[in-house]
Amino acid sequence: MDSSRRTFFTTLLATALLASAGSADEKASSEGSVTLTDGTWKDVEALVAKHAGKVVVVDLWSTACLPCMTEFPNLVALQNAHPDRIVCISFNLDYAGIKNKGPDYYRPKVETFLKKNKAGFTNILCTVAADKMFEELELSSIPAVYVFGKDGKLAKRFDDSLLEEGKEEAFTYKHDINPFVEKLVAK
Repeated sequence: MDSSRRTFFTTLLATALLASAGSADEKASSEGSVTLTDGTWKDVEALVAKHAGKVVVVDLWSTACLPCMTEFPNLVALQNAHPDRIVCISFNLDYAGIKNKGPDYYRPKVETFLKKNKAGFTNILCTVAADKMFEELELSSIPAVYVFGKDGKLAKRFDDSLLEEGKEEAFTYKHDINPFVEKLVAK
């Protein structure tokens, strides 16, 4: 390869790396690394506040929830489509509160799923039992997605309360979340 082509490709690579660089959360995504940290809903709220000025999408899910796992790749795609304007966070609710099966018991299965889906954004393994989280959030089931506006306030909660008679799903990323997020990003 001659030096002009090498310079071109080096410049192209450097430009791509700089374009994807940003906060630590965004760097994880650009590097393709997947991390899973322990946390609670208070940690989610702190992250939402930290990202004021961006739309934040928080997906509550579990590896025991087939609809959650089916929709999860769409969260990854949403982050990849708007890395500079949207922050995606996954909040895993696998921990059931069983005494001899703490949150770390679920970590390998959750990490495997996250890596398979290349979820290079903030991933939190909830350290509070799922039933307590459902109670705290007044949520009857998952999947659930919370979308926060640029002002850091909850713009919409997608959950089973949106299920219409005769439909199998209360919401999907393609038909409900993505169009809603696009409107918020455009504001």
